[in-house]
Amino acid sequence: MTWPLLLELLLGIGIGIIGTMLAARLGDDAGAAFGLANQVFAALFVLFRVIGAGVSVAVTQALGAGRREHADEVARATVGASTWLGVGGALAALLAAGPLLGLVNAPPEVAPLAATLLQALAPALLLDALNATMASVMRAHLRSREALVVVVVIQLVTLVVALLAMPHLGLPGYALACLCGRGAGLALHIVLWRQRLALRLQPHDWWRLVRAPLATVLHIGIPGAAENISWRLAFMTSLAAVAQLGALALATHAYTMQFLHVILMFGLAIAFAVEILVGHMIGAGELHAAHKLVRKSLGLGVLVALAVSAGFALAGPWLLRQFTTDPQIVALGCTLLWWTVLVEPGRVFNMVVINALRAAGDARYPVVAGAASMALVLAGGSWFLGVHLGWGLVGVWIAYAADEWIRGLLMWRRWATLGWLPHARAAHRKLRRAKAA
Repeated sequence: MTWPLLLELLLGIGIGIIGTMLAARLGDDAGAAFGLANQVFAALFVLFRVIGAGVSVAVTQALGAGRREHADEVARATVGASTWLGVGGALAALLAAGPLLGLVNAPPEVAPLAATLLQALAPALLLDALNATMASVMRAHLRSREALVVVVVIQLVTLVVALLAMPHLGLPGYALACLCGRGAGLALHIVLWRQRLALRLQPHDWWRLVRAPLATVLHIGIPGAAENISWRLAFMTSLAAVAQLGALALATHAYTMQFLHVILMFGLAIAFAVEILVGHMIGAGELHAAHKLVRKSLGLGVLVALAVSAGFALAGPWLLRQFTTDPQIVALGCTLLWWTVLVEPGRVFNMVVINALRAAGDARYPVVAGAASMALVLAGGSWFLGVHLGWGLVGVWIAYAADEWIRGLLMWRRWATLGWLPHARAAHRKLRRAKAA
């Protein structure tokens, strides 16, 4: 399960890295604008977690319990809900690009470029919502290889169009590439749903909201989305602190975050695989196996995070020179990559255990337990250490590390003390009663 997911995630982030490199060739202001616009884009994408965080769990639990018909009902219902969420996100990017960038203190020399890119990316948000939902359903059916094929097609189309368009159109050329790639992905998802899952979408499935199956998704999705939204808001606050430090700091942050995204993909692939397998196990009532799987996966994830982050830190000078020749940016970026070696093992605790808790039906604990750390340590710490004390980006990275470890250890305590067990038993009993009826 993990390797196809890892390749899928790495391909996704790879296009972001190539896009950043192409934007950086237009100048460090364009590179900073690219990074800032994509962070706001990612913040809007969090809206789709209301569906995405719940659909995988609902489908895997239903399949584990032998209720294929319910899994199909959930899949159809989430397509319609994703359409409406995608339209809402696209309108927000199109109509409120300026105010959204103002919230993160976009510097005057960066804001116009970032606003143009964000508005051009608006249609891609709708396609992203649909692709994300349909891919989650594919993976829940253990069709990770097919999901990987879709990502390969999306990224190849995006790469080819970006290479052709960005030299002539600038940053909007990247938006055009995203639209073409996502469109190809959606067409392929429709074909694969028919051929691999025997799921043929009807015209009304694209817009209709069906209450009963969506209620199952939202029971997990709303708390899951709340946790993601809380983190994203805290991160955007930290990004506003970075923007307060100036365009050079913002460019350094944008370039270094590209490598951070690659590093965390290894742990995230393990976390997604754990969520899918734990969901199947909970549906089948195999609670002891789920507990054992999470413990082993967490140990593997921490070791991988340490090895990969250390490798990136050692290669930092060469990697950063692929984006910029500014010696200040290179030196500061290398320092941040060494701090990342401390950040990433803590992040693995969050990714693996939170996904496992969600798959077990214990979706509220992560947001309740982690909200204070995200607000005070991640958001507040970034401002206090980075801006108030004048530690700059190093202070921001220290806040990142502290937040990940505080929340990660809280999540592990919840799992290790079996606080999730009553939720898992309740989910299994509910599915068993529904099947018997």
